[in-house]
Amino acid sequence: MVDSVNNIYQYNYNTVANIQPHKVNNAAKVSASHISNPITSLPFNSNNRVLNKRTELSSADEKQKYTELLQMVDKNTKKQIELLLKSGILLNSESNDHSTVLDNLYKMAKTPRAEGLSQEGILRDTIATISYPFIITQQFGDIPPEYRQKALAANTAGDTNLVKRFVDKQDIDVEHSGTCVAASIEFNLAEKMPAEFTRFAEGLSSPSMSVQKEIKLRNLADHALDAIWLLNAFEIPFETNSFDSAVLTFAPDKNAILRAQIQTTNKDPLERSPLDVLMQSTFMQVGSQQSYNSLTDKRLGKFNQNDKGLIEFEKTFTESVVEDKSKLSVTYQTVDENARLVGYETDFDTMKRHLTSALDMGENVIIGYTQVDQNNIIINGHEITIIAYKCNPDGKLTFVCNDTDDNMTKPVEYTEDYLLPKIHHAALPESIVAGDLTVTPNWVEGLNIYKEMKNKAA
Repeated sequence: MVDSVNNIYQYNYNTVANIQPHKVNNAAKVSASHISNPITSLPFNSNNRVLNKRTELSSADEKQKYTELLQMVDKNTKKQIELLLKSGILLNSESNDHSTVLDNLYKMAKTPRAEGLSQEGILRDTIATISYPFIITQQFGDIPPEYRQKALAANTAGDTNLVKRFVDKQDIDVEHSGTCVAASIEFNLAEKMPAEFTRFAEGLSSPSMSVQKEIKLRNLADHALDAIWLLNAFEIPFETNSFDSAVLTFAPDKNAILRAQIQTTNKDPLERSPLDVLMQSTFMQVGSQQSYNSLTDKRLGKFNQNDKGLIEFEKTFTESVVEDKSKLSVTYQTVDENARLVGYETDFDTMKRHLTSALDMGENVIIGYTQVDQNNIIINGHEITIIAYKCNPDGKLTFVCNDTDDNMTKPVEYTEDYLLPKIHHAALPESIVAGDLTVTPNWVEGLNIYKEMKNKAA
Protein backbone atom coordinates (compact mmCIF):
# COMPACT_ATOMS: atom_id res chain seq x y z
CA MET A 1 0.00 0.00 0.00
CA VAL A 2 2.82 2.42 0.78
CA ASP A 3 4.23 2.06 -2.70
CA SER A 4 0.93 2.49 -4.52
CA VAL A 5 -0.04 5.52 -2.47
CA ASN A 6 3.28 7.21 -3.02
CA ASN A 7 3.16 6.56 -6.74
CA ILE A 8 -0.26 8.15 -6.86
CA TYR A 9 0.85 11.19 -4.98
CA GLN A 10 4.04 11.58 -6.94
CA TYR A 11 1.79 12.46 -9.84
CA ASN A 12 -1.44 13.79 -8.43
CA TYR A 13 -1.07 14.95 -4.91
CA ASN A 14 0.83 18.16 -5.33
CA THR A 15 -0.02 18.93 -8.93
CA VAL A 16 -2.78 21.30 -7.99
CA ALA A 17 -5.13 22.26 -10.80
CA ASN A 18 -7.29 24.94 -9.22
CA ILE A 19 -8.86 22.62 -6.68
CA GLN A 20 -10.96 24.95 -4.61
CA PRO A 21 -13.62 22.93 -2.78
CA HIS A 22 -14.86 25.91 -0.83
CA LYS A 23 -16.04 27.33 -4.14
CA VAL A 24 -17.67 24.06 -5.18
CA ASN A 25 -19.43 22.95 -2.04
CA ASN A 26 -21.77 25.02 0.08
CA ALA A 27 -20.46 23.28 3.17
CA ALA A 28 -17.39 25.46 3.04
CA LYS A 29 -17.88 29.08 3.91
CA VAL A 30 -15.57 31.95 4.64
CA SER A 31 -15.05 32.44 8.34
CA ALA A 32 -13.30 35.15 10.34
CA SER A 33 -16.05 37.62 9.53
CA HIS A 34 -14.83 39.51 12.58
CA ILE A 35 -11.64 40.35 10.71
CA SER A 36 -12.54 43.51 8.84
CA ASN A 37 -9.07 44.61 7.78
CA PRO A 38 -6.45 41.90 7.15
CA ILE A 39 -3.67 44.47 7.03
CA THR A 40 -4.07 45.86 10.53
CA SER A 41 -6.07 43.19 12.38
CA LEU A 42 -4.51 40.80 14.84
CA PRO A 43 -4.06 37.18 13.72
CA PHE A 44 -7.04 34.83 13.68
CA ASN A 45 -6.39 33.13 17.00
CA SER A 46 -3.83 35.55 18.40
CA ASN A 47 -4.92 34.87 21.97
CA ASN A 48 -3.67 31.30 21.59
CA ARG A 49 -0.62 31.92 19.43
CA VAL A 50 2.08 32.45 22.03
CA LEU A 51 2.70 31.27 25.57
CA ASN A 52 4.35 33.26 28.37
CA LYS A 53 3.22 36.51 26.81
CA ARG A 54 5.26 39.59 27.50
CA THR A 55 3.73 42.84 26.34
CA GLU A 56 6.03 45.44 27.90
CA LEU A 57 9.52 46.44 26.84
CA SER A 58 11.70 45.64 29.83
CA SER A 59 15.24 46.70 28.94
CA ALA A 60 16.96 49.71 27.47
CA ASP A 61 18.03 47.57 24.51
CA GLU A 62 14.45 46.54 23.72
CA LYS A 63 13.18 50.10 24.05
CA GLN A 64 15.89 51.37 21.71
CA LYS A 65 15.19 48.70 19.09
CA TYR A 66 11.45 49.30 19.29
CA THR A 67 11.79 53.07 18.97
CA GLU A 68 14.18 52.86 16.02
CA LEU A 69 12.03 50.27 14.29
CA LEU A 70 8.93 52.46 14.52
CA GLN A 71 10.88 55.36 13.00
CA MET A 72 11.86 53.27 9.97
CA VAL A 73 8.44 52.09 8.81
CA ASP A 74 5.30 53.59 7.31
CA LYS A 75 2.15 54.41 9.26
CA ASN A 76 0.39 51.11 8.56
CA THR A 77 3.41 48.97 9.47
CA LYS A 78 3.91 51.04 12.63
CA LYS A 79 0.38 50.16 13.69
CA GLN A 80 1.08 46.48 13.06
CA ILE A 81 4.22 46.60 15.23
CA GLU A 82 2.26 48.23 18.05
CA LEU A 83 -0.39 45.49 17.82
CA LEU A 84 2.31 42.81 17.83
CA LEU A 85 3.66 44.25 21.09
CA LYS A 86 0.20 44.36 22.69
CA SER A 87 -0.53 40.76 21.68
CA GLY A 88 2.73 39.40 23.09
CA ILE A 89 4.06 38.38 19.69
CA LEU A 90 6.77 41.03 19.30
CA LEU A 91 8.65 39.91 22.42
CA ASN A 92 8.10 36.20 21.89
CA SER A 93 11.44 34.36 22.03
CA GLU A 94 10.44 30.81 21.11
CA SER A 95 13.06 30.58 18.38
CA ASN A 96 15.96 28.21 17.90
CA ASP A 97 18.49 30.69 19.32
CA HIS A 98 16.01 32.34 21.73
CA SER A 99 16.05 35.62 19.80
CA THR A 100 12.80 37.58 19.88
CA VAL A 101 10.66 38.73 16.99
CA LEU A 102 11.88 42.25 17.81
CA ASP A 103 15.54 41.15 17.69
CA ASN A 104 15.17 39.68 14.22
CA LEU A 105 13.12 42.53 12.81
CA TYR A 106 15.72 44.99 14.07
CA LYS A 107 18.55 42.98 12.53
CA MET A 108 16.62 42.86 9.26
CA ALA A 109 16.17 46.62 9.33
CA LYS A 110 19.79 47.41 10.18
CA THR A 111 21.77 44.98 8.01
CA PRO A 112 21.87 44.55 4.21
CA ARG A 113 19.54 42.17 2.36
CA ALA A 114 20.44 39.89 -0.54
CA GLU A 115 21.12 41.43 -3.94
CA GLY A 116 18.04 42.88 -5.57
CA LEU A 117 15.81 42.66 -2.49
CA SER A 118 14.25 45.71 -0.89
CA GLN A 119 15.19 46.06 2.77
CA GLU A 120 12.05 48.06 3.41
CA GLY A 121 9.95 45.56 1.46
CA ILE A 122 11.24 42.44 3.24
CA LEU A 123 10.75 44.14 6.61
CA ARG A 124 7.22 45.18 5.69
CA ASP A 125 6.35 41.71 4.34
CA THR A 126 7.69 39.97 7.43
CA ILE A 127 5.74 42.18 9.81
CA ALA A 128 2.56 41.83 7.74
CA THR A 129 2.91 38.04 7.59
CA ILE A 130 3.36 37.45 11.31
CA SER A 131 0.55 39.93 11.96
CA TYR A 132 -1.81 38.07 9.65
CA PRO A 133 -0.43 34.78 8.25
CA PHE A 134 -3.45 34.29 5.98
CA ILE A 135 -1.81 36.56 3.41
CA ILE A 136 0.66 33.76 2.62
CA THR A 137 0.01 32.37 -0.85
CA GLN A 138 1.59 29.89 -3.23
CA GLN A 139 0.59 31.78 -6.38
CA PHE A 140 3.56 32.34 -8.72
CA GLY A 141 3.88 35.62 -10.57
CA ASP A 142 4.51 36.11 -14.28
CA ILE A 143 7.96 36.94 -15.61
CA PRO A 144 7.95 40.46 -17.08
CA PRO A 145 9.82 41.27 -20.31
CA GLU A 146 12.74 42.95 -18.56
CA TYR A 147 13.52 39.73 -16.66
CA ARG A 148 12.66 37.20 -19.34
CA GLN A 149 16.05 36.80 -21.01
CA LYS A 150 17.79 36.55 -17.66
CA ALA A 151 15.33 33.87 -16.53
CA LEU A 152 15.69 31.93 -19.78
CA ALA A 153 19.47 32.08 -19.57
CA ALA A 154 19.44 30.86 -15.98
CA ASN A 155 17.10 27.97 -16.73
CA THR A 156 18.87 26.78 -19.87
CA ALA A 157 22.43 27.17 -18.58
CA GLY A 158 24.41 24.06 -19.45
CA ASP A 159 21.77 22.65 -21.82
CA THR A 160 23.37 21.03 -24.86
CA ASN A 161 20.35 19.07 -26.01
CA LEU A 162 18.18 21.25 -28.26
CA VAL A 163 14.96 19.49 -27.26
CA LYS A 164 15.68 19.96 -23.57
CA ARG A 165 16.61 23.56 -24.20
CA PHE A 166 13.24 24.13 -25.89
CA VAL A 167 11.36 22.51 -22.99
CA ASP A 168 13.31 24.49 -20.42
CA LYS A 169 12.32 27.71 -22.16
CA GLN A 170 8.62 26.85 -21.76
CA ASP A 171 8.92 25.73 -18.15
CA ILE A 172 9.58 29.15 -16.64
CA ASP A 173 5.93 30.17 -17.12
CA VAL A 174 4.42 28.48 -14.08
CA GLU A 175 0.62 28.34 -14.19
CA HIS A 176 -0.17 25.99 -11.30
CA SER A 177 2.06 25.98 -8.27
CA GLY A 178 3.14 22.74 -6.62
CA THR A 179 4.31 24.43 -3.41
CA CYS A 180 1.19 23.75 -1.31
CA VAL A 181 3.22 21.71 1.20
CA ALA A 182 5.89 24.39 1.51
CA ALA A 183 3.33 27.20 1.75
CA SER A 184 1.42 25.31 4.45
CA ILE A 185 4.62 24.83 6.45
CA GLU A 186 5.39 28.54 5.98
CA PHE A 187 1.92 29.42 7.30
CA ASN A 188 2.28 27.10 10.28
CA LEU A 189 5.67 28.59 11.18
CA ALA A 190 4.35 32.16 10.97
CA GLU A 191 1.16 31.39 12.89
CA LYS A 192 2.55 29.17 15.64
CA MET A 193 6.24 30.15 15.88
CA PRO A 194 6.50 33.86 14.95
CA ALA A 195 9.96 34.30 16.49
CA GLU A 196 11.38 31.38 14.51
CA PHE A 197 9.59 32.55 11.37
CA THR A 198 11.17 35.98 11.73
CA ARG A 199 14.58 34.41 12.33
CA PHE A 200 14.19 32.40 9.11
CA ALA A 201 13.02 35.50 7.24
CA GLU A 202 16.07 37.47 8.35
CA GLY A 203 18.55 34.73 7.46
CA LEU A 204 17.05 33.74 4.12
CA SER A 205 16.84 37.35 2.92
CA SER A 206 20.36 38.22 4.12
CA PRO A 207 23.41 38.19 1.80
CA SER A 208 24.20 34.63 2.97
CA MET A 209 20.63 33.54 2.06
CA SER A 210 20.72 30.82 4.71
CA VAL A 211 19.81 30.07 8.29
CA GLN A 212 21.13 27.44 10.68
CA LYS A 213 18.96 25.47 13.07
CA GLU A 214 19.88 22.96 15.76
CA ILE A 215 17.45 20.05 15.92
CA LYS A 216 17.08 17.06 18.22
CA LEU A 217 17.79 13.82 16.40
CA ARG A 218 15.13 12.00 18.43
CA ASN A 219 12.51 14.11 16.63
CA LEU A 220 13.45 12.33 13.39
CA ALA A 221 13.90 8.75 14.62
CA ASP A 222 14.21 6.72 17.83
CA HIS A 223 17.86 5.98 17.12
CA ALA A 224 20.48 8.58 16.22
CA LEU A 225 21.93 6.55 13.35
CA ASP A 226 18.50 6.29 11.72
CA ALA A 227 18.07 10.06 12.07
CA ILE A 228 21.47 10.63 10.49
CA TRP A 229 20.50 8.28 7.65
CA LEU A 230 17.49 10.50 7.01
CA LEU A 231 19.57 13.69 7.01
CA ASN A 232 22.03 12.15 4.57
CA ALA A 233 19.22 10.80 2.39
CA PHE A 234 17.70 14.27 2.12
CA GLU A 235 21.13 15.76 1.40
CA ILE A 236 20.56 18.72 3.70
CA PRO A 237 23.86 20.19 4.93
CA PHE A 238 24.37 19.37 8.60
CA GLU A 239 26.95 18.88 11.32
CA THR A 240 26.67 16.71 14.42
CA ASN A 241 28.49 17.40 17.65
CA SER A 242 26.91 14.50 19.49
CA PHE A 243 24.36 11.72 19.06
CA ASP A 244 21.68 14.01 20.47
CA SER A 245 21.50 16.88 18.01
CA ALA A 246 22.55 18.23 14.62
CA VAL A 247 22.92 21.72 13.18
CA LEU A 248 21.21 22.00 9.80
CA THR A 249 21.69 24.70 7.17
CA PHE A 250 18.53 25.80 5.36
CA ALA A 251 18.77 27.72 2.10
CA PRO A 252 16.65 28.35 -1.01
CA ASP A 253 17.67 27.03 -4.42
CA LYS A 254 20.00 29.10 -6.58
CA ASN A 255 17.19 30.46 -8.79
CA ALA A 256 15.01 31.63 -5.89
CA ILE A 257 16.77 35.00 -5.75
CA LEU A 258 15.68 35.76 -9.33
CA ARG A 259 12.06 34.89 -8.53
CA ALA A 260 12.29 37.03 -5.38
CA GLN A 261 13.76 39.95 -7.34
CA ILE A 262 10.91 39.72 -9.86
CA GLN A 263 8.33 39.81 -7.08
CA THR A 264 10.14 42.74 -5.48
CA THR A 265 9.53 44.96 -8.51
CA ASN A 266 6.57 43.29 -10.24
CA LYS A 267 4.28 41.75 -7.63
CA ASP A 268 0.61 41.76 -8.58
CA PRO A 269 -2.29 41.34 -6.12
CA LEU A 270 -2.70 37.81 -4.71
CA GLU A 271 0.78 36.77 -5.90
CA ARG A 272 3.59 35.61 -3.64
CA SER A 273 5.69 38.17 -1.84
CA PRO A 274 9.50 37.95 -2.17
CA LEU A 275 9.46 36.50 1.36
CA ASP A 276 7.02 33.77 0.27
CA VAL A 277 9.36 32.92 -2.59
CA LEU A 278 12.36 32.49 -0.29
CA MET A 279 10.48 30.51 2.36
CA GLN A 280 8.75 28.15 -0.05
CA SER A 281 11.89 27.57 -2.10
CA THR A 282 13.78 26.68 1.07
CA PHE A 283 11.18 24.16 2.23
CA MET A 284 10.91 22.67 -1.26
CA GLN A 285 14.71 22.28 -1.26
CA VAL A 286 14.55 20.40 2.03
CA GLY A 287 11.81 18.03 0.88
CA SER A 288 13.19 17.42 -2.62
CA GLN A 289 16.69 16.49 -1.50
CA GLN A 290 18.11 19.88 -2.58
CA SER A 291 16.83 19.50 -6.16
CA TYR A 292 14.20 22.23 -6.50
CA ASN A 293 14.16 24.89 -9.22
CA SER A 294 12.22 28.07 -8.42
CA LEU A 295 12.13 29.12 -12.06
CA THR A 296 10.15 26.06 -13.14
CA ASP A 297 8.57 24.91 -9.85
CA LYS A 298 9.98 21.46 -10.63
CA ARG A 299 12.23 19.11 -8.72
CA LEU A 300 14.28 15.95 -9.01
CA GLY A 301 15.24 13.75 -6.07
CA LYS A 302 15.53 10.08 -5.19
CA PHE A 303 12.11 9.54 -3.59
CA ASN A 304 9.79 11.00 -6.18
CA GLN A 305 9.28 9.94 -9.79
CA ASN A 306 7.18 13.01 -10.53
CA ASP A 307 8.76 16.44 -10.98
CA LYS A 308 6.12 18.48 -9.14
CA GLY A 309 5.48 18.96 -5.44
CA LEU A 310 6.42 16.79 -2.47
CA ILE A 311 5.15 13.35 -1.54
CA GLU A 312 3.84 12.47 1.90
CA PHE A 313 7.16 11.11 3.20
CA GLU A 314 9.05 14.21 2.04
CA LYS A 315 6.42 16.47 3.62
CA THR A 316 6.75 14.73 6.99
CA PHE A 317 10.53 15.08 7.02
CA THR A 318 10.33 18.77 6.10
CA GLU A 319 7.78 19.52 8.81
CA SER A 320 9.87 17.67 11.38
CA VAL A 321 13.12 19.54 10.76
CA VAL A 322 11.53 22.97 10.28
CA GLU A 323 9.58 22.74 13.53
CA ASP A 324 12.05 20.46 15.37
CA LYS A 325 9.13 18.28 16.41
CA SER A 326 8.41 14.59 16.02
CA LYS A 327 5.78 14.25 13.30
CA LEU A 328 3.98 11.15 12.11
CA SER A 329 2.15 11.11 8.82
CA VAL A 330 -1.03 9.15 9.47
CA THR A 331 -2.64 7.72 6.33
CA TYR A 332 -6.42 7.48 6.51
CA GLN A 333 -7.49 6.57 2.98
CA THR A 334 -7.06 3.11 1.49
CA VAL A 335 -6.04 3.38 -2.16
CA ASP A 336 -5.52 0.48 -4.57
CA GLU A 337 -2.87 0.10 -7.27
CA ASN A 338 -5.12 1.88 -9.78
CA ALA A 339 -5.36 5.04 -7.66
CA ARG A 340 -8.92 4.16 -6.65
CA LEU A 341 -10.16 5.17 -3.23
CA VAL A 342 -11.54 1.91 -1.84
CA GLY A 343 -11.96 2.65 1.87
CA TYR A 344 -10.45 4.02 5.05
CA GLU A 345 -7.94 2.79 7.60
CA THR A 346 -10.20 3.85 10.48
CA ASP A 347 -13.68 5.23 11.10
CA PHE A 348 -14.46 8.93 10.86
CA ASP A 349 -15.08 9.29 14.61
CA THR A 350 -11.52 8.11 15.30
CA MET A 351 -10.17 10.41 12.61
CA LYS A 352 -12.10 13.31 14.13
CA ARG A 353 -10.74 12.50 17.60
CA HIS A 354 -7.18 12.51 16.25
CA LEU A 355 -7.62 15.93 14.68
CA THR A 356 -9.35 17.56 17.63
CA SER A 357 -6.85 16.11 20.11
CA ALA A 358 -3.98 17.68 18.18
CA LEU A 359 -5.80 21.01 17.98
CA ASP A 360 -6.55 20.86 21.71
CA MET A 361 -2.79 20.42 22.29
CA GLY A 362 -2.21 23.73 20.49
CA GLU A 363 -1.01 22.12 17.25
CA ASN A 364 -2.15 23.09 13.79
CA VAL A 365 -2.68 20.04 11.57
CA ILE A 366 -1.48 20.07 7.96
CA ILE A 367 -3.60 17.58 6.02
CA GLY A 368 -3.57 16.20 2.51
CA TYR A 369 -6.99 15.83 0.92
CA THR A 370 -8.05 14.22 -2.33
CA GLN A 371 -10.48 14.82 -5.14
CA VAL A 372 -11.97 11.80 -6.94
CA ASP A 373 -13.89 11.32 -10.19
CA GLN A 374 -17.18 9.46 -10.67
CA ASN A 375 -15.32 6.14 -10.45
CA ASN A 376 -13.62 7.06 -7.17
CA ILE A 377 -10.26 7.44 -8.95
CA ILE A 378 -8.08 10.05 -7.29
CA ILE A 379 -7.49 12.80 -9.82
CA ASN A 380 -5.94 15.49 -7.65
CA GLY A 381 -4.90 16.45 -4.16
CA HIS A 382 -3.89 19.42 -2.09
CA GLU A 383 -2.48 20.41 1.30
CA ILE A 384 -4.31 22.71 3.69
CA THR A 385 -3.96 23.48 7.40
CA ILE A 386 -6.62 22.90 10.05
CA ILE A 387 -6.24 25.60 12.70
CA ALA A 388 -9.37 25.25 14.86
CA TYR A 389 -12.75 23.60 15.19
CA LYS A 390 -16.13 24.46 16.62
CA CYS A 391 -19.18 22.42 17.59
CA ASN A 392 -22.46 23.05 15.81
CA PRO A 393 -25.93 22.86 17.44
CA ASP A 394 -26.45 19.43 15.85
CA GLY A 395 -23.34 18.10 17.62
CA LYS A 396 -21.24 17.94 14.49
CA LEU A 397 -18.01 19.85 13.99
CA THR A 398 -16.91 22.55 11.62
CA PHE A 399 -13.17 22.77 10.92
CA VAL A 400 -11.55 26.16 10.42
CA CYS A 401 -8.78 25.91 7.82
CA ASN A 402 -6.22 27.88 5.89
CA ASP A 403 -5.71 27.26 2.16
CA THR A 404 -2.73 28.90 0.45
CA ASP A 405 -4.19 28.29 -3.03
CA ASP A 406 -7.67 29.78 -2.80
CA ASN A 407 -6.90 33.42 -3.68
CA MET A 408 -8.45 34.46 -0.38
CA THR A 409 -6.73 36.09 2.59
CA LYS A 410 -9.16 34.64 5.12
CA PRO A 411 -9.65 31.29 6.85
CA VAL A 412 -12.39 29.02 5.51
CA GLU A 413 -14.73 26.55 7.18
CA TYR A 414 -15.55 22.96 6.22
CA THR A 415 -18.14 20.74 7.89
CA GLU A 416 -16.92 17.37 9.12
CA ASP A 417 -19.22 15.57 6.66
CA TYR A 418 -17.52 17.39 3.80
CA LEU A 419 -13.89 17.28 4.93
CA LEU A 420 -13.29 13.98 6.75
CA PRO A 421 -14.00 11.67 3.75
CA LYS A 422 -11.49 13.68 1.68
CA ILE A 423 -8.54 13.47 4.10
CA HIS A 424 -5.82 11.16 2.83
CA HIS A 425 -3.26 11.89 5.54
CA ALA A 426 -2.49 14.19 8.44
CA ALA A 427 0.70 15.08 10.32
CA LEU A 428 0.09 14.29 14.00
CA PRO A 429 1.96 13.69 17.25
CA GLU A 430 2.60 9.98 17.81
CA SER A 431 0.88 9.98 21.20
CA ILE A 432 -2.46 10.81 19.61
CA VAL A 433 -2.64 7.82 17.26
CA ALA A 434 -0.95 5.25 19.50
CA GLY A 435 -3.25 2.27 19.94
CA ASP A 436 -5.53 3.21 17.06
CA LEU A 437 -3.29 2.75 14.04
CA THR A 438 0.07 1.25 13.25
CA VAL A 439 2.17 3.92 11.60
CA THR A 440 5.45 3.17 9.85
CA PRO A 441 8.30 5.36 11.16
CA ASN A 442 9.39 8.02 8.71
CA TRP A 443 12.90 6.68 8.19
CA VAL A 444 11.59 3.14 7.55
CA GLU A 445 9.10 4.43 5.01
CA GLY A 446 11.84 6.39 3.27
CA LEU A 447 14.17 3.42 3.13
CA ASN A 448 11.40 1.25 1.65
CA ILE A 449 10.60 3.86 -1.00
CA TYR A 450 14.28 4.25 -1.86
CA LYS A 451 14.79 0.50 -2.24
CA GLU A 452 11.64 0.14 -4.33
CA MET A 453 12.64 2.93 -6.72
CA LYS A 454 16.16 1.50 -7.07
CA ASN A 455 14.71 -1.90 -7.96
CA LYS A 456 12.44 -0.34 -10.59
CA ALA A 457 15.38 1.53 -12.08
CA ALA A 458 17.55 -1.59 -12.26
